[in-house]
Amino acid sequence: MIRPILTYPDPVLKQQSEPVTAFDSALQEVIQDMVETMYAAPGIGLAAPQIGILKRIVVVDLKSGAEGAQLFVAVNPEIVSCTGEQYGEEGCLSVPDVYESVWCPQKIVLRAQDVKGTEWTLEAEDLLARCFCHELDHLRGVLFIDRLSPLKRSLVKRRLKKAQAARQES
Repeated sequence: MIRPILTYPDPVLKQQSEPVTAFDSALQEVIQDMVETMYAAPGIGLAAPQIGILKRIVVVDLKSGAEGAQLFVAVNPEIVSCTGEQYGEEGCLSVPDVYESVWCPQKIVLRAQDVKGTEWTLEAEDLLARCFCHELDHLRGVLFIDRLSPLKRSLVKRRLKKAQAARQES
């Protein structure tokens, strides 16, 4: 089922997510909904808080379901190490029509569990590392616009509030 994606300034997006403790059919259903929602958006990553579920779950697929896609389902993910830096443009399904450049690690080692609770580890770099860092930020209540300079962040938030007001008027 495709679920609505929460958008800034929804307060749920600023909350901390709780660890997943039950690896059951309800978790499988949430993950399936997250994957369908991400592909329908379309996006390359989605965190559970973006659909209003404050659990530590992210899904990532850099090809967004296209041929050669590789879907990653990360439950209770954590970055265990990171090296280097990269500066590049990010966007977010919860911050529509905003694209800004931010810093993040060039390479990470991610540890997570799958839908059944089995632990796995992945070395990711470049765009995949950026995507995982972005989605894990959501689990801590951090949006990519929070990583902008104060001036740029204020300009972006003002623009987002104007767009939201315009949508509500129509």
